[in-house]
Amino acid sequence: MSSRAAVIAVTALAPVSWGTTYAVTTEFLPPDRPLFTGLMRALPAGLALLALTRTLPSGAWWWRSAVLGALNIGAFFPLLFLAAYRLPGGVAAVVASLGPLFVIGLATLLLGERPTVRALLAAVAAAFGVSLVVLTAGAAFDLVGVVAGVLSSASMAAGTVLTKRWGRPEGVGPLVMTGWQLTAGGLVIAPVAFLVEGAPPALDGGALLGYAYLALANTAVAYWLWFRGIGRLTATSVTLLGPLSPITAAVVGWVALGQALGPVQLVGMAIAFAATVLGQLAPRRRDPLAVEDLTPTGAVPRTANRP
Repeated sequence: MSSRAAVIAVTALAPVSWGTTYAVTTEFLPPDRPLFTGLMRALPAGLALLALTRTLPSGAWWWRSAVLGALNIGAFFPLLFLAAYRLPGGVAAVVASLGPLFVIGLATLLLGERPTVRALLAAVAAAFGVSLVVLTAGAAFDLVGVVAGVLSSASMAAGTVLTKRWGRPEGVGPLVMTGWQLTAGGLVIAPVAFLVEGAPPALDGGALLGYAYLALANTAVAYWLWFRGIGRLTATSVTLLGPLSPITAAVVGWVALGQALGPVQLVGMAIAFAATVLGQLAPRRRDPLAVEDLTPTGAVPRTANRP
């Protein structure tokens, strides 16, 4: 396996992990506490990584970490949960699948990544495939939910592109950056969670195990892999791995929860997966703006580090 393929495969584990969130939430966690769940995913994981790495931001990285943490975690989680509560799950997933299109646009403006026909086709095909997997007949649309879903996708897209643009401080690895962002995002969520949902609920053993899984594997490890991938691939390539999340959710629902998968869903999964693979094909070398950064250290191009 080539080094690039290995980076893609490892980065893909992040959206695959996120695809298990729905099953863990519905089977193990207290109902109707989405903000508390977001808080428990982000803040304990961030604090654990800070304790492990023992490195704090310095200089401009205090505010940069706060901005990235707010975009990738602090704003993304609440908006995503608001969309999930106001919309049927399928509609929310389709709205979320617009993220790659936002990333392509922002990467063009901020990173100079020239949008290719292949990337645009992959993004559109992925959204179409996801819609076949998750949409049901008669799905209702709620304006507030749709706006929240669009904003959540835009927030994560902006965080992905800015993570690529700003790179990392000298000598700081993706694990440290992950700790900074999760902590900052958790601190953004905390007051909102307590104001909206009140005191934390009572937790049994299953809930504690569920939150431990979400904080460690589903968040700390998954976001570390995601940010590591952003440092080594183009922002567009990374975000086009996103459809693996609803595909995984559908497979887990079928295997573990007894949910049915009909022919339409299977066709949608095939289209979404094919679009994901299409989005990872190496760019032609004659297009310098599309060449991904594959330096041994995973450093981003100099233009991506400009403040």
